[in-house]
Amino acid sequence: MIKKFNTLFVTMFGLGRIKTFPGTIGSLVTIIILYILFHTLNISSNLILLGLIIIFIYSFSAVAKHIENNENKDPKEVVIDEFIGQSIPIYLYEISHGTEKSPDEALIFYTICFILFRFFDIKKPFPVNYFDRNFKNSFGVIMDDVCAGFYVVLLLICFMVLKSYFVI
Repeated sequence: MIKKFNTLFVTMFGLGRIKTFPGTIGSLVTIIILYILFHTLNISSNLILLGLIIIFIYSFSAVAKHIENNENKDPKEVVIDEFIGQSIPIYLYEISHGTEKSPDEALIFYTICFILFRFFDIKKPFPVNYFDRNFKNSFGVIMDDVCAGFYVVLLLICFMVLKSYFVI
């Protein structure tokens, strides 16, 4: 029973089993879920954060159990790491500046986050590639996507700082 639940969890209820671009599909579904939570259901950001933390913590165990007898220690069907990494810039955007975000503005920002996250997750600049290469376990599977998510945040912060200097 727990093995089936772990498989459903790490594959985001089977999305990871889609043959073409499972990571991209996992990231896309993540932004749809977060958009619905924040802008349709208006769930408290604190409650969403609690859910994200629980998912993050549980995913180490679930991924470890899923890959323990697998020769490939980062199988493509595991997409919960994309959910975690993609959630980082979107969550931080939603809580930034303590202001209400319009749904149209959020769609634009979510799209930018999606594109940037997929870029960093695929290209794997340092330290993303460090975790990917050196940790052939659940830690490596999850942390390379966490780093990719923080790269998106860092790039957007740099853009905002530069914009504040050049926009009158």
